Amino acid sequence: MSIDHDSHVHTDPDDISSNPSGNRPFHEVLAARAGRRDIVRGGTVIAAAAFLGAAGGALGTDTPASAGGHGHGRGKGRPGRRGLLGFDPVPPSTDDAITVPPGYTADVLIPWGTPLRSRGPAWRKDATNTAGDQAEQVGSHHDGMHFFPLGRGPLGSRRGLLVLNHEYVDRTLLYPDGDAEMTREKVDKALAGHGVSVVEVELSRGRWRNVDSRFNRRVTGTTPVAFSGPVSGRHPALRANNPPMGTLNNCSHGATPWGTYVTCEENWNGYFGTEDPQWSPTPEQARYGVNAAGFGYRWHLADPRFDVARNPNELHRFGWMVEIDPMNPRSTPVKRTALGRFKHEGATFWESRGRVVVYSGDDQDGEYLYKFVGDGPWRMQRALGRSPLDHGTLYVARFDDDGKGVWLPLEHGKGPLTRANGWQDQADVLLRTREAADAVGATALDRPEWVAVNPKNNDVYLTLTNGTGWPGEVNPRTPNPYGHIVRWRERGCDNTATSFEWDVFMLAGDPAYDPQVRLDETNIFGSPDGIWFDGDGRLWIQTDVSNSTQNRPDRGHDNIGNNAMLAADPRTGEIRRFLVGPRGAEITGVVTTPDQRTMFINVQHPGESTTYWGSPTPEDPRAVSNWPDFDPAGRPRSATVVIRKADGGVIGS
Repeated sequence: MSIDHDSHVHTDPDDISSNPSGNRPFHEVLAARAGRRDIVRGGTVIAAAAFLGAAGGALGTDTPASAGGHGHGRGKGRPGRRGLLGFDPVPPSTDDAITVPPGYTADVLIPWGTPLRSRGPAWRKDATNTAGDQAEQVGSHHDGMHFFPLGRGPLGSRRGLLVLNHEYVDRTLLYPDGDAEMTREKVDKALAGHGVSVVEVELSRGRWRNVDSRFNRRVTGTTPVAFSGPVSGRHPALRANNPPMGTLNNCSHGATPWGTYVTCEENWNGYFGTEDPQWSPTPEQARYGVNAAGFGYRWHLADPRFDVARNPNELHRFGWMVEIDPMNPRSTPVKRTALGRFKHEGATFWESRGRVVVYSGDDQDGEYLYKFVGDGPWRMQRALGRSPLDHGTLYVARFDDDGKGVWLPLEHGKGPLTRANGWQDQADVLLRTREAADAVGATALDRPEWVAVNPKNNDVYLTLTNGTGWPGEVNPRTPNPYGHIVRWRERGCDNTATSFEWDVFMLAGDPAYDPQVRLDETNIFGSPDGIWFDGDGRLWIQTDVSNSTQNRPDRGHDNIGNNAMLAADPRTGEIRRFLVGPRGAEITGVVTTPDQRTMFINVQHPGESTTYWGSPTPEDPRAVSNWPDFDPAGRPRSATVVIRKADGGVIGS
C-alpha cells in the first residue's frame, strides 16, 4: 500500500528494508529452484513435479492462446468450457478516469467527506471542514473493504453494511493551507480521517446509495480501544501517558466467520517522531522503522501522544489486528494481540477442520509471511465465551529450495525463543514479532502484501509487490521492480498444516523491459497488491505501482499505464485487465454482493504527488487529478466505486 510522503520526496518507506537479520531472502530460494523449472506461458512459473502432482496438474498449465486470448465464459457468471473470464480486456490508460469493459458501469459511492447521516456536516470542497466535521464523515484514503448483507437471499444482495478502512491522509489536500504549520486542530483532523467507516448502503431504482442508519459509525485515531490476548491492556509495555485509543494506517482487512470485521494496522511507525536531540531508537524500535522524523507528519509538534521520546509506550499500542463488530455500533474495537505485532497488510480468514486460520503479510521490503491457527474449533471457543483470536499459535513462513516450505511457530519456550535467549514470555514474543521471526529463521520476501485462498481447492496466493533485491543469484530478478505472485498448497489441503509446497503463479512486468515476462497489452501490469477470489474462483488482482514510478519510461512503466485491476482464471492461467484507475491513484479493496452482481472497489489517493504528473499544492490541488468530482474549484477524493453489468449478470462473466 502507498503511504503519504513529502511532495518533494518520492521514496516509499515500504521499499526500504529495516530487516538486519541476515535470514535467507526469498529471491535466493527462488534462484536455487529456478534451475529445475522454466518461466512459461502467461507469465506463470511452473512448479516442481511434486507440487504439480499434489495440485492434480491444474496449476500453471495455460497456453499462449489462453494467456492473451479473448475467449468468453458461457451464461451469466457460470464458467463455460473456455474459462471464467467473459469480458473484453480494457487497454492500459493514462486518463484521469475509471475505465471498465464494454457492458459495465462504474458509479462513485461514498467519497471522502461524505456525511455519515444526511443531516451531518456536508463536504466542503475547499478543505475547510473541521476535525469535528471529519469525525462525522467518511474518512480518507479508502482501502480494504467488506460487504455484510442485511437480510437473507436476494435481499442480502440489495442492502448491507460496507465497512472500509482509511489508510492515511494527504497532508496537502486535507487542509486549505497544507501542513507547513502544524497545529493541534490539524492533528485532530488527520486522526479523524484515519480508521474505519461503517456505512449502510442499498440498491434502489437501479443505483446504490448510502442511507441513514443506526449502524453508521466511524472508528478513528481517537476511538477508545481494548486489548485482548497475551498482551493484555494491563501489560506494562502498554502503559502510556494517555488512555488506549485509536487505530492508524488501516490497510487491508479481514472478515471473520462469526461476522465481525478485522482492520489491520500497517505503517503505524511513521506517525511518531521527536525533536529531542538526545533520543535514539532502541533495537526494537529500529526493527520497526521508528526514527525521529517519522514519515514527515510532525504530529509530535502539536500532540505529545506522538512524541516517541516523551511517550514511548504509545508505540506498543499499534501494529495489531483490530476486531470491530459492525452490527453493534456501541461495541469497543479490540486489538487481538495473539495475531502478532508488525505492519499487517491484511487478515485473510479461512476455516479448516473447524479451526480459524488467518494469513497476513508484513508489508515492507525484506519482511515475512505469517499464519495464525486457532486452538480448537472456533464455534466451541465462542460457545465458551472466548474469542477464537485470543487462543492459538502464530507461525511465520520459511520457503525452502526444493519447492517445499515450513511454518515455524512463534511460541515462547520453543526453539530460540527462550528466557535464556532474552525472551521473557509469549507477550514479549508478540510485542517483538519481527525479532522473533528473525530468530527462528523466516524467509525474507519482496514486500509481502495481500493473501487470498482459492475456494475451489484451498490453494493460497500471496502478492509480492516489489523489492530491492538481495545478495546472490537472481530469479526472477534483482532488483524486482514489478513484483510477482506466489502460490502454495498446504499439506493435505489442510490450511492448519505446518508444511506446504509452493510455486510462483505469476511474474509481473513489461516484456519490453524484461524478456522473462510473458504478458501482453491485454494483461500487462506491475506491483500486484490487493488480491481476492470471488465465489466462482476468479482471482482479482489490484495494482499499486508507486507514484515515484507510475507512467515513467525511465522506470520501465510507460506501457503499463495507471494502476489497474485484472482478473485471472487460475485453472488456465488466463489474465485480462478489467479496470484502470485515475491518475496518481492505487486500486484497492474489492468485494461483491453475495449474488456477485455488484462489485465494490476502492480508489485510493487520486491526485497524490507523482514524479510523472507533478505535485498538488494548496493553491492547485488538482495538479495531478480532479477525480471523481471534476469540480473546477474542488480537489481529488478517494472513493468507493460500484461496478455493475448492464445485463445484470455476474461480474467478470
